Amino acid sequence: MSTGVIIALIVIVAAVALVAAVLTLLARRPQGGRSLQRRFGPEYDRAVARHDGDTRAAEADLTERVKRHGSLRQQPLEPAAREQFAARWAAAQERFVDSPREAVAEADRLLGELAGARGYPDTGRYEEQLEALSVHHAHHVHGYRRVHGAAHASGGATGNGTGTEEMREAMLEARALFEDLVSPSRKDDVRHRADTGTDGAEVAADNSDAARSGNRTHVPWTFNRRHAKGS
Repeated sequence: MSTGVIIALIVIVAAVALVAAVLTLLARRPQGGRSLQRRFGPEYDRAVARHDGDTRAAEADLTERVKRHGSLRQQPLEPAAREQFAARWAAAQERFVDSPREAVAEADRLLGELAGARGYPDTGRYEEQLEALSVHHAHHVHGYRRVHGAAHASGGATGNGTGTEEMREAMLEARALFEDLVSPSRKDDVRHRADTGTDGAEVAADNSDAARSGNRTHVPWTFNRRHAKGS
């Protein structure tokens, strides 16, 4: 075998090894920029803004969130607990008409408790809880952020705090996350039936009903722009 052929073979082997190494590194990367954008949606843009437009820093932040919370498994809610959470949210909505600030504070507490019940960090660790929620509910987590901010703002509607209209909008946006967390998934239903010994026919029937209703827990909205009083 000539020297030229040997050199060519060495170059080919080295090139193949280099390509394999690059592909391995790419496969091991937790997330790419486009993947993070798809996963986090509006949270991606907020992360970039928070890092003053530094995309690389924002992506490092979001990738770290996925590492910490991506493997979290959402725990199922018992039907009785689900009904209790739904009733409390409906009551908070009704309370908003006369006491907007108290209603927002209750919504903030309720979201924290519900997230804790679903297996996220408990309500005493708001920042960590919010991070975990952003990994699994990125498109709706900002509502919780807004409600929490409104609940902890100082002053009244005419002072430095959050006004009634802002609180109303925060409650409206937070409702989407509440419904995400309180509504049963197919996996929750199957796991609950397995734990309680319900047979397969009942599981199929219940899942069919859930599919027809959009698999959401209905929580009526009870106030609008005209009804809410000032705080």
